[in-house]
Amino acid sequence: MEDTFVFQWTVIRSLLSILQWWAFNVTVIIVNKWIFQKLDFKFPLSVSCVHFICSAIGGYVVIKVLKLKPLITVDPEDRWRRIFPMSFVFCINIVLGNVSLRYIPVSFMQTIKSFTPATTVFLQWLVWRKYFDWRIWASLIPIVGGILLTSVTELSFNMFGFCAALFGCLATSTKTILAESLLHGYKFDSINTVYYMAPFATMILALPAMLLEGNGILEWLNTHPYPWSALIIIFSSGVLAFCLNFSIFYVIHSTTAVTFNVAGNLKVAVAVLVSWLIFRNPISYLNSVGCAVTLVGCTFYGYVRHKLSQQPPVPGTPRTPRTPRTPRSKMELLPLVNDKLEDKV
Repeated sequence: MEDTFVFQWTVIRSLLSILQWWAFNVTVIIVNKWIFQKLDFKFPLSVSCVHFICSAIGGYVVIKVLKLKPLITVDPEDRWRRIFPMSFVFCINIVLGNVSLRYIPVSFMQTIKSFTPATTVFLQWLVWRKYFDWRIWASLIPIVGGILLTSVTELSFNMFGFCAALFGCLATSTKTILAESLLHGYKFDSINTVYYMAPFATMILALPAMLLEGNGILEWLNTHPYPWSALIIIFSSGVLAFCLNFSIFYVIHSTTAVTFNVAGNLKVAVAVLVSWLIFRNPISYLNSVGCAVTLVGCTFYGYVRHKLSQQPPVPGTPRTPRTPRTPRSKMELLPLVNDKLEDKV
């Protein structure tokens, strides 16, 4: 009886963690799109900077004030040598995501982001010469095919937004790969990651945001009919962005890698549906088919990855180089892929 109760509670906790993760993720995406489209605040660098500031404050409050998470101590030297490069890629990743969200619909942007597994595998093969089983390559075919079909049939296609989303995938893949090497030896969770990276990201982005968007923001403040209400929404999106990181930490520790992978792909479908209900962007039949094929391909890719990870290594099969203890040169950045880390990003 007790075992049954524990099992039921585990299932309920997993479902609740997934639902709250979906809620925060979809809300952040919708609010950001609302800021760009409905509030006419077309300044993605500044929106990203607000997110970083709120995340830096939130990480400090959770770790230092409320002490809900223990602080992972990082050597001062490693903060600049290892954390700062990760923060730079992290900054580029977030900025490109917001830039793409300004120019293309949520449905198209989310579908392109599903291309990340393919870019991750390709980068690891091309740059780090990592060996992949043929089944991994085969599982990427529906993802690539779905992306191509979605891009060709997108009724609101914008080349700049498309390129931003595509380069965002490359930045996400780079962040995933470098995290395995640069953060080797540090067992970071999402809260400690934000605690260390958000201040660096703010420092990197603050000056470009002021120089490139400062005058535009001043003009927007003078012309917008309700600037203070709009600013509340903009800063609320930053708070929600931090809450999303907290929800990711919770869902990772409450589910398995397979469940996380499937839930992540279903989350994209939920985001696409909710965004369409709110913004009513035109979606053709073939476009929706391409999106569905991409999501099914991502789920299949995760399934193949999981199955291969359960198999014992075959004698004579090339092995992935081990990640070094402390990477000191580009040649030492030899990544190991972690199921949850890649799927999370």
